[in-house]
Amino acid sequence: MHLKSLQSIAPVRRSAALWNDIRSHAQDLVMNEPILSQTLRETILRHMTLEAALCFRLADLLAGQNLSSQTLERLFVGLLDAHPRCMSRLADDINAVLERDPATRHPLDVVLHLKGFHAIQLYRFSHALWQAGRRDVAAHLQARSSRVFQVDIHPAVPMGGGIFFDHATGIVVGETAVIEDNVSILQNVTLGGTGKHAGDRHPKVRHGVLIGAATVILGNIEIGANARIGAGSVVLKSVDPGTTVAGVPARALGAAGAAEPFRVMNHPL
Repeated sequence: MHLKSLQSIAPVRRSAALWNDIRSHAQDLVMNEPILSQTLRETILRHMTLEAALCFRLADLLAGQNLSSQTLERLFVGLLDAHPRCMSRLADDINAVLERDPATRHPLDVVLHLKGFHAIQLYRFSHALWQAGRRDVAAHLQARSSRVFQVDIHPAVPMGGGIFFDHATGIVVGETAVIEDNVSILQNVTLGGTGKHAGDRHPKVRHGVLIGAATVILGNIEIGANARIGAGSVVLKSVDPGTTVAGVPARALGAAGAAEPFRVMNHPL
C-alpha cells in the first residue's frame, strides 16, 4: 500500500469512542439540518448506547405490516441480553467502512445510511437465533433482509468481523459458506453452490480477501487468505493465498498486488 493510502486510513475506534462521535455529530446536525432533527432524536440521541441505537434503527428499517418495529426492537434487545457476543464485532464492522470507503466520512453515516452495514448486523442477530435453535425466526429475518437491503446471507453462515459490503446490492451467501475476518465484498457477488446437491457446497473465504463487483464464486472451494478476485469473474476452483485471479472462468494472474487487498480495494483488472 502506498504511504498516502496508509495515511488516509481512519484510526481504529472502539464502540464507546464511536458512540461519542456519533452522538456529538448528531447533536450538531440537529442544529444545522432541522429536516433531520426528528430522525436523529429518535434514532440516535434518545439511546444510551450504540448497540441500543442499532437495535432501534434495524427494527425501524425492517418493520412491516405484520411485524412492528416495537416487536423487532424487543427481539433484538433480548438477543443482545442473551447473546452479547452477537454484537461483539460491531466496532470492527464500522471501522471497516470508515477505513475502506472514501465516500463515508463519519460513523453516523454508517449507522444511519449504509445498507451493507445494516445487512451484516441483521445477519448477526439472525445467526444468533439460528444457533439458539430459533430457525424459523432466523429465516424470516433473512427474508426481510433480502427484500429490504437486497442482501441475502443464510443465518447458518459463520462470519468474522471487520466485514465490508461496498454498495451491497445483490450479495448472496449460501448456507455452508464461510467468511473470515477482514473481508471486503462489492456489489452483485454470489457465494453459491453448483446445483441442487446437499451437504457442504459453498465457498470458504479466508481472511483478508477482496472480492470484486459482479463476481460469482461457486462450489465448496477455498479462497485463500489475502487473495484478490477481479471484478466480473466466475471462480470455479480454489484460489491460493495471496493470489490475484480474474476472468470467466477465473485464472491466476499473479500476486495479489498488496499484502492486504481487502484494505486497498483495487478490484478492476
